[in-house]
Amino acid sequence: MESILLLGILLFLILCGAPIGFTLILIPFFYILITDAVPLVLIPSQMFTAIDSVPLTAIAFFMLTGELMTSATITDRLVALSRALIGRLRGGLAQVNVLVSMFFAGMNGSVVADTATVGALVLPAMKKAGYPPAFSAAVTGVSSTIGGIIPPSIMMIVLANATEISIASLFAAGIIPGLLIGVVIMLINHYFAVKYDFERSEESFSIKRAGKEFYRSSFALLIPVVLVGSVMGGVASVVEAGAITAMVALFTGVFVYRTIKWKECSGAFRRAFRNSAMVFIIIAASGPFSWLLTSLGAINDLETWLLGLTDSPVIFILALMLFIFLLGMVMDSAVNIIIVGPVLVDVMAKAGFPEVQAAVVVIVGFLIGSVTPPVGVAYFTSATIAQVRLEAVAVALVPYLAGLFLLLFFIIVIPELTMFLPQIMS
Repeated sequence: MESILLLGILLFLILCGAPIGFTLILIPFFYILITDAVPLVLIPSQMFTAIDSVPLTAIAFFMLTGELMTSATITDRLVALSRALIGRLRGGLAQVNVLVSMFFAGMNGSVVADTATVGALVLPAMKKAGYPPAFSAAVTGVSSTIGGIIPPSIMMIVLANATEISIASLFAAGIIPGLLIGVVIMLINHYFAVKYDFERSEESFSIKRAGKEFYRSSFALLIPVVLVGSVMGGVASVVEAGAITAMVALFTGVFVYRTIKWKECSGAFRRAFRNSAMVFIIIAASGPFSWLLTSLGAINDLETWLLGLTDSPVIFILALMLFIFLLGMVMDSAVNIIIVGPVLVDVMAKAGFPEVQAAVVVIVGFLIGSVTPPVGVAYFTSATIAQVRLEAVAVALVPYLAGLFLLLFFIIVIPELTMFLPQIMS
């Protein structure tokens, strides 16, 4: 009962607009203050323990890489390449939105950065072309989930750190699901493009133009190859790979494309520092809150409940997906992955699923939650950029969320979708 009350208070404060990190610390602080169960020094101790991990420093490098790409107009080149490849399709700009997110995902690993960067570039063009604003915002928000699944992924690093799963294996396991999410979104886009007769570029596909745009983007496309290849190949740790790719992004913007000045570099460093600090505050704040839930028995109760359903695999899978969906609706995806993610991975492992597959399922499920009303950060960000009412975007998201949760079901029941590449790599 205490656990439910505390979770209710957390949800209420979040919906009221309280900062997530502040709220996660405030609740255990007052609980300890009222009950005098343990010394208050436990709170900073748990916060330090939550972030006392070298692999987590890679997050800052991924944030910096994304900021340098934006400052160097590298993302603009990716948009041009995407338009050259698939802009001719019916509803081409909607499809470009998805493809750019897939390219961007391989360089940044952040859902929020994907939503903000790609949305700022593509949403104005979609609006000018006559796309319904709510539809445009929905496509932008839902395609940004790819940014947290196709490696590098910040949430993969966080969950791997909490579960001691190999980051390289998780990166490999996320590639196919990430690509499949892009395909599902594009299929739904095509359905609506045909149904509502969305725009279609009058310019025919040209191999010459596509080749030209590929050449212009070639250095940018090296970033995910270097990053993911070095980690999966065992050449570098995730931190070293993150540092290398940040240097590649800086070199590309300053010396190759010459689109970024040193003054703009300082701005990129400041933004990366601020965004990384926000992530680390949430990770640190999750330490005391996780301790509180564990001490109250909430984590053990959740594990016992789910394991009690394993006699029927179908019921277990549906209950797991429903739990992820409901929690994703009301809690931030980062908090869900940090606090509940390790428990769900452990439960799935005890139910017979490979740990790597279980981790990918948890990440995909909760990242879908990042675009699920009413709390999803990508949902809010895309609606804000598109300047459209939240209710309209929520309605437009329904078919996409249905398609993604159906895909999540197949990711659970078909282990090969996640385990094929890790097995080859090993």
